[in-house]
Amino acid sequence: MATVQSGPGGIYMFEDFLGAEVPVALTTHFENLGQFEVTGLNIDNAAAGLPLLTSSGNNGVGRLTTFTTEQDSIFVNTGIIFDVGDMGTIVAECRIKSETITTQQNYFGFSNVVAYDDTIEDHLIDTSTGTTVIDEITATHLVGFLRSSEITANAEWHAIWKGGTTAQTATTTAGELGVDMVAGDFQILRLEADNNGTVRWYIDGVLLKTLEGAISTSAALAISLAVDTHDSAKAEMDVDYILIKANRDWTV
Repeated sequence: MATVQSGPGGIYMFEDFLGAEVPVALTTHFENLGQFEVTGLNIDNAAAGLPLLTSSGNNGVGRLTTFTTEQDSIFVNTGIIFDVGDMGTIVAECRIKSETITTQQNYFGFSNVVAYDDTIEDHLIDTSTGTTVIDEITATHLVGFLRSSEITANAEWHAIWKGGTTAQTATTTAGELGVDMVAGDFQILRLEADNNGTVRWYIDGVLLKTLEGAISTSAALAISLAVDTHDSAKAEMDVDYILIKANRDWTV
C-alpha cells in the first residue's frame, strides 16, 4: 500500500474528449491522446481512428472506430504502470455506448498487455468458439468487463479475471453480471481494485460483483478501453470520458 506523504500523493488521469482529436488514418500504429495512448490492429487504415463527434457530442465524445476486417480493433491505453499492491485502491471508470452491438466486442479493464497491433482476441481473450466468456484468456493478468457478440449471452456484460489467487470457472455462465449492453444507451463501467487483490464491478453506480483474489497484487498492469469487429463492417464505440485514480507508489 502506498505510504501517505505530503505532495502529489495521488495519480489522476482523465480524458474528456474536449480537445483536438486523434487523427484518422494513423500512420505509426499509435498516437498520444493526452495521458493515454491509442493502439490497435489496422488503425493506420484510412477509415479508422478516434474522431470527436461534432453532432450528438455533448460533453465531448470520441468515437473509437476500427477498420473493416475481422478482429480489427482500437484501444485507448495507459502504460503498464499500475501495481495494485503498491497503488491500490485503483479506480478505473468510463462512460460508453455503441449504436450497434451485434458484430462487435467491447472491453474495459486491467491487463499486462499493451501492443501496437492490439486485438482483444489475440492479446486479451479469445471468444471465437462462441460458448463461454473464458474459452481462452490469452493475457497472463487480466481483470475487467467484456461484452462479445460471439458468446452465448452475447448482449450481457461479463466479469473476467485471471492472475490473482482466485481462478475463473469455465462454465457457460461464468462472470455474467446480469446487465446487458443496450445499443444506443450510455453506460458507466467502474472497476475498483484494492491493494489486497479484491475487485468490485459496477455498472451505472450499482455494485454487481465483489471478488477476493481477482487481481495480482504484484504484477505491473495497464488499463485499456477497446472495441473490435467480428465481421467485415467497422466497429464503433462512443466514449464520453475515461477516469483513472490511484495512489502513488512512494517505494520506487
